[in-house]
Amino acid sequence: MYTPLLPQFRQRLAALGRHTLGLRQHKPSHLDGLFQRLLPTYLLSSSDHGPGSRQRIFSTRRTFFGFLYQVLNPLCSCREMVRQFQALSDASDARPVDDNNSAYCQARKRLPWDILPRLRCAVAAQAQQTQERWRGLRVKVIDATTISMPDTVKLQRSYPQPSAQKPGCGFPLLKLVGVFCLSSGALLDYAKGNKHKHELSLFQSLLDSFKASDLALADRGFSAYTLLGLLLLRSAHGLFRLHHARPSDLRKGKRLGKNDRLMLWFKPARKPPYLPKGLWRLVAPQLSVRIIRRCLAVPGFRTKSVTLVTTLLDPQAYPADELAALYIQRWRVELYFRDIKTSMGMDVLRCKSPQMVHKELEMFFIAYNLIRCLMVEAAALSQSPLPRLSFKGTIDSVRQFSLAMAHARSRKKRRNLETRLLETIASDRIPDRPGRREPRALKRRLKPFPILTGSRHQYKEIPHRNHYRKSQHPNLRRPI
Repeated sequence: MYTPLLPQFRQRLAALGRHTLGLRQHKPSHLDGLFQRLLPTYLLSSSDHGPGSRQRIFSTRRTFFGFLYQVLNPLCSCREMVRQFQALSDASDARPVDDNNSAYCQARKRLPWDILPRLRCAVAAQAQQTQERWRGLRVKVIDATTISMPDTVKLQRSYPQPSAQKPGCGFPLLKLVGVFCLSSGALLDYAKGNKHKHELSLFQSLLDSFKASDLALADRGFSAYTLLGLLLLRSAHGLFRLHHARPSDLRKGKRLGKNDRLMLWFKPARKPPYLPKGLWRLVAPQLSVRIIRRCLAVPGFRTKSVTLVTTLLDPQAYPADELAALYIQRWRVELYFRDIKTSMGMDVLRCKSPQMVHKELEMFFIAYNLIRCLMVEAAALSQSPLPRLSFKGTIDSVRQFSLAMAHARSRKKRRNLETRLLETIASDRIPDRPGRREPRALKRRLKPFPILTGSRHQYKEIPHRNHYRKSQHPNLRRPI
């Protein structure tokens, strides 16, 4: 350290400089080197003043990548994350990290909320750079799901459990509506609420995500007059399965082809309760819609005939058969949610307060979009179809290659490892199994434990209950 004005303090300040340099240089996790090019670095940098301006062991950047490591490793606890920080600090001769995980938990709670949605949107924009269009339209697929959370008082107050479950037996339930890019699979936006929120009410807050030349693709739960009218106000279009309450008599309307009719819908007399009055006045009094019926002879699908409604009225520019084939691809959104909930472990969240649950959701979506970015790059590099690449295989490859990249001694070696990672992701393809039937059934039997029908502290175990007969079978008894 150069100190021309204070030469007598050079020896003391030099040691402090090495200490601070080592503390700043050691990486918070091995994911930093892999994903730093996909994330805006200025959002994770330290502030000059205010929150995040102090030089802490758990800075904003270290806390973010530690949290990211946890969502990519569902079994990683906060205590294990602290052990990783301890190993990194000991390897770089930096200030030792305390064994207690309280400081790291407080750092996660201090993590600025406003940067997380911006990071998610930035990564989603990276994944859409090579987005494929369907006849000049950007297809965005919509669906809803539910997520379970720990049974705490704060979460029960914000996201109450279903009324059919007894108190002390159920878990808080969060309802989620997501908008995905069909070609890349990236999550573009989402809305959350409790069980009292309707799916259309949540989706109404996501209408700003749809611009001109966008096509909304969803199932019959979103097939509503108001939704089609609000999409047309934004020069966007919709393709939904016709709701069962709507008449589907194809003998009416103008004939555009076989089982293809142009019909006129009129505005409902009553305003939906979830729609503000200002938006209700903007909805047109009548809409011209196109009703299409096609037989879907696809192995594995339960529905043989499907009736669709769309605002794409030109039968020459948008043939009915291609619209029906596009609707079949709506099933991808079910796979996208399965990737997040099952492969990444988001079906049951672990944080115990609404504030931290919201941050945990954002971190899961950021991690999901980062994985999707790598899959898009791998598909473009090898000219492979993106839906055939394995999402779970990509997560496994990221865990191992990121660790090797963190120990690389040169930039050239890291670039070679990154190229090899993309090649490995592209080579790990899902087998093409048309017509394969995979029923939702469990082969492995559950443990013969009784069902908890009350609060755990009030539960009394009865050894002679029928639930234990299975374990008392004569063929299962151990010899004395």
